[in-house]
Parts: sequence; structure tokens; C-alpha cells
Amino acid sequence: MIKSSMIKTSDLRIRALTKILPPKELLDRFSITDKHAKFILQNKSEIADILNGKDDRLFCVIGPCSIHDSKAAIDYANLLAKKAKEHEGELLIIMRVYFEKPRTTLGWKGMINDPDINGTYNMDKGLLTARKVLLDVLDAGIGIGTEFLDPISPQYTTDTVSWGAIGARTTESQVHRQLVSGLSMPVGFKNTTSGSIQAAIDACVCASVTHTFLSVDKRGHLVCAETDGNDTTHIILRGQEFGPNYYPEFVREALSLANLTSAPRSARFGVVIDAAHGNSGKNEIKQVQVLDSIAERIAGGEKGITGIMMESFIKSGTQKAAPQQMLIYGKSITDPCIDWNTTARITDTLADAIKSRRSRTE
Repeated sequence: MIKSSMIKTSDLRIRALTKILPPKELLDRFSITDKHAKFILQNKSEIADILNGKDDRLFCVIGPCSIHDSKAAIDYANLLAKKAKEHEGELLIIMRVYFEKPRTTLGWKGMINDPDINGTYNMDKGLLTARKVLLDVLDAGIGIGTEFLDPISPQYTTDTVSWGAIGARTTESQVHRQLVSGLSMPVGFKNTTSGSIQAAIDACVCASVTHTFLSVDKRGHLVCAETDGNDTTHIILRGQEFGPNYYPEFVREALSLANLTSAPRSARFGVVIDAAHGNSGKNEIKQVQVLDSIAERIAGGEKGITGIMMESFIKSGTQKAAPQQMLIYGKSITDPCIDWNTTARITDTLADAIKSRRSRTE
């Protein structure tokens, strides 16, 4: 028998390895109710119908760029739930509940990673806080949309989520395409930061088929995961580093390219437009202009837009990340958001646009 070397060759740059709660333990402590489960399943089904053209409503993902304050998030959820109910005949509104933030270089990476926003990185607390927020949002009566960034953290959250997104920086990642192939909800892939729509289409095709890969289960055990494929993947146009891509010609290009592939119908029927990020230059005023433009186009009868995304919070703009006691309540600490009053006006405008589009076909 060859003696194992005592010379260390791995973990040379690991400062610490701290155990955290396995997913099942957290889910058992804070579980969804039967009422939640029925609502989530109905939400997923209705979103899929919109994406596939069986329902003529507009799918809307609205909420803060990221969640950093539980109380503000729930206050916002209650406001949004009322609007969702008011316009349920024209819009299917869910709340943007993002706990992980991809960074181009450095910055606060989200509530799960650093819940106290002070560099202590208490991930047990982050996961616990995030889980409580998810259940409180469901209690408010509004569905949940989120971005899947880390391949392990979804085990703590996906039972509550009705819709997911893969960001521009990870659309080309094989790990994320495999992950989506096993997720139980519709998922949108964003075009890349360089503007590649084809990459998002390729991701939709890739995630629609079966995959086998290393993963972890809800007990935290390493497993070989085998998936069925996700038949409700779709394209999100989020702008590009050179400017916006929400104009009609980009929608036509995306659908034309998608229809040349074996992508699911949800990717070939229509696109979701993210009014923030590259489409507005991360400017909340321009984001409003983008949404008003989209509403005008929908009212005029334009087809191919099945949904929108907007970054909205109680107060407009953004502020620097800092511990809670130093922050302005209801204001984003990542990308700038539209304020609530403007958000309410925009949802009214979008609902009217759907009514106008319907009147053209009567």
C-alpha cells in the first residue's frame, strides 16, 4: 500500500470552511403550506400559458433590484399584491425577490451572502432570513421570481418560486443550463452583456433536454442528478454594453433566430423585455421611458412581447450599501429603482395597453 502524502496540495487559498444548515433542515423549520403550494403551482401554470401564447395577458416581474431589508420587502410585497389583484385580468404580476447579486468586479453580493451588509458573511443567517422573506411574500398573496446564480442555494428556495431568470453573465454557463433543465418553473435566459441573443437561444435549447451532472440534494449529500429538461425556457432582452435592445427589430430578430432552432415554444413565441440594465443604462428615469414605449407598442398591436421586467422599490434611485441602521428605508442598495407611485402608474398603463390590444382583435 502506498502511503498517502502528508504534503498539502489543495485548499492552499481557503481561509475557512464553515458548516451551514442543510436545505432540508431549513425547509422543515420554515415550510410552505398547502395554500402556498396550490398558489405556486397555479402561478407557474398561468405564467407558462402566457409564455406559450395560450393566455393574452402580459407577464410582469416587478420589484427591487435586490432584497436587503426584510421589512421593506414585505411592505413592498403588500403594495404590489394589491396592484396585481387590481389588474389580474390584463397582467400577471409577480414580485422580483433577488437574494444573490452577480458583480462585474466587487461589491455586496446579496442577502444570502452577507445579510448584515457589514462583511461578516453570516450565511446561515442569510439563508434563514431569505427563507422567511419568501414565506412572508407568499402570505402577502403575490408570486415570486428570482435569479438563480449559485448552483447550490436553489435547494433552499425553489419550492417557493414561480419563475426564474439566468443572468447575462451566466447564460453561457453549462452549470446553469444544466441547473435550469431540472428546475420546476419557467426560466428566462438573458442575452449576454455583449448583446448575444443567440447565446440565450442556445441556452433555451440546451436546458430543454435531459442532463446528468453532479449536484447536492436537500440533505446536503453529493448526488448524480438526472433531469427531464425544462420546456418553458424563454429569452429575456436586457440590453447590451453598446445600448438598448428592446426595439421591435430586436424582438423580431430574437424570434426569427429562435424559430430556426429546437427551442421550446415559449422561446419561439415571444420574449420578455427587461426594462432595466442595458435597456435603460441603469437609469430609473430611462427605465420609465422604456416601459412607456413598450406599453405604446403593445397598445398598437405589436406581438412578440410576452412579458416585462422592471426594477422598482418604495423610493426611487439607489444608495451605497451599508449596515441597515445607516440606510434610507425602502431605497435600493444595488441598481437604481423606480419609486412606488410611478410603478403604480406604469402598471395602470400596461393594463390599459393590453385592453387596447384586445380591442383591435374584437
